[in-house]
Amino acid sequence: MAQSWALLVAVVGILTYFSFNQKKLANEKQYNVLNATYDYIIVGAGSAGCVLANRLSEDLLSTVLIVEAGGSEEENENMHIPALPGLLLNTKTDWAYKTVPQKKACMAFKDQKSAWPRGKVLGGSSSINYMHYMRGSRHDFDGWAKEGCQGWNYKDVLPYFIKSEDIQIPSLKTSDYHGVGGPLTVSDGASTSLVDGVYRRGMEELGYQAVDCNGESQTGFCFCQETVKSGERWSTAKAFLRPAMNRPNLHVSTNSYVTKILIENKKAVGISFIRDNVKHVVKAKKEVIISGGAVNSPQLLMLSGIGPKEHLSSMKIPLVADLPVGNNLEDHLMIMMVFMDNSSAAFNPSTWSFLQYQLFRSGPFSKVHLEGDAFLQDDARAPPYLQFTFYSIQVPPFMLDPMAEMVNLDPKIAKGTYDFYKRISEEVGGSFFVENILLHPKSRGTIRLQSTDPFDQPLIDPNYLDHPDDIKDLLKGINATLRLANTTAFRAVGASPSDPYEEYFPPCNSLSFPSDEYWICRIRHYTYHFDHPTSTCRMGNNDDVTAVVDPQLRVKGVKNLRVVDASVMRHVTSGNTNAPTIMIAEKAADLIREIDSVKDVRNKVEHL
Repeated sequence: MAQSWALLVAVVGILTYFSFNQKKLANEKQYNVLNATYDYIIVGAGSAGCVLANRLSEDLLSTVLIVEAGGSEEENENMHIPALPGLLLNTKTDWAYKTVPQKKACMAFKDQKSAWPRGKVLGGSSSINYMHYMRGSRHDFDGWAKEGCQGWNYKDVLPYFIKSEDIQIPSLKTSDYHGVGGPLTVSDGASTSLVDGVYRRGMEELGYQAVDCNGESQTGFCFCQETVKSGERWSTAKAFLRPAMNRPNLHVSTNSYVTKILIENKKAVGISFIRDNVKHVVKAKKEVIISGGAVNSPQLLMLSGIGPKEHLSSMKIPLVADLPVGNNLEDHLMIMMVFMDNSSAAFNPSTWSFLQYQLFRSGPFSKVHLEGDAFLQDDARAPPYLQFTFYSIQVPPFMLDPMAEMVNLDPKIAKGTYDFYKRISEEVGGSFFVENILLHPKSRGTIRLQSTDPFDQPLIDPNYLDHPDDIKDLLKGINATLRLANTTAFRAVGASPSDPYEEYFPPCNSLSFPSDEYWICRIRHYTYHFDHPTSTCRMGNNDDVTAVVDPQLRVKGVKNLRVVDASVMRHVTSGNTNAPTIMIAEKAADLIREIDSVKDVRNKVEHL
């Protein structure tokens, strides 16, 4: 096996040299000389920023500059391969943040810090994520509207999801809930026999039917939908930015680190940034739009004098607007559970499957292998509280060291984890994962400045598991997973409810299984971040003291300044956050341009 992987690495290097370097030469367009002023300046070419750059530059009378701290997505060939997102973490395309030490969670991680990957590249986190296309529950958006976010209920936002989408799943092409012909390709994520024979049938035994989780109801089991086109990751850089890059009114500046929003008389007038060790200043005639994400957007606002008065005062930053920037941080938590699979159907990388991918963009490497999801709900009038994601991948033992580094696992635990997966490989043959995801944690965290140096990472404190209900909801989900593991479908491939206890999880293995004491230990020690931070610049009405932006995403008290990214979400959505972030940008572009680009779609889906 080790020799096979060595050959695979060599093949990767050779094919990458020929295919990738030609692609890079053909696609790059860097603006070394920028205009002094633009109508719109977008800070951050991520999931939202790329959408905005495309939509705002559709008006050829408006000039648009988009500024990105990272480089091109074409600089790393692994970025295009759906099966390899893990290889992108802790590279130069990742901000590679770590939280402050957690008091009630992450106890098995080095210094009790959680690793927080965020995309530092064109496409942002859509260029390094796991490509899961999940919009969220209709109850999420209706809840936003009830809390004062007018114009953001489900019927308001559905047309913008549809506008973006180019659904490539035959059974969904005629669905009123989906779109055809949009820039964002959404394809079928099914890749192995496990998804139908084990996951779907197991959930059916528990009483959950197969549904379209992006359709009428989210509750039930659904086959994965993923942003993959012709065997390649379809990030917002590919879907939205690159098709617009030849427009004369759109300029893209990469490797450009924004240090401050320029504000005069409570009005945003431009930005300053560093590129090639040179400071640049660019002015905005109409608006500055911050799209850095739930970590970088609040950091930049606070560096520019917009944030909590006491915190800025402690940093000796002159106050422009006293707003709760960096508060209300919400994030999904995940507990991973491994199950035995004597069919060995899950993805197991090989040299030949990689050759197949490089030659034809097909085969196992063309899929993400997050094959299915299930959403559990207590109240039909409320969003689901838990998400199962079924990950059909086998973990070669020799890949565990880099994986442990990626999640910041305590090195003292890595050896025992290696031995466990080695035994599975030798004795059972295969395995797969069920990820238990807490969708609506009650714990709230913060983003704060470490210093006034914009190059210092901010202080990220998600405050995981601070609220006792978060433990209770995770326990409910774990018990549901154990019932699932006891179904005929799971047992048919050798899986059982006792499998998770076989995993190496010190010090929890010394506790009685499957007691609550055991699981609470495991939850508090092995608390995985699911890469979905939101709400640090949350929206709300003008009287809402917890809100940073109004429902038009304008920063309160500062003219010509908006925030457009996941940080404005009123609450984190039920499921992966990339699709709703794209929706937010689509809607924001209409708000900025004062147009209604989805009138026809809205009329078509009014009955849904």
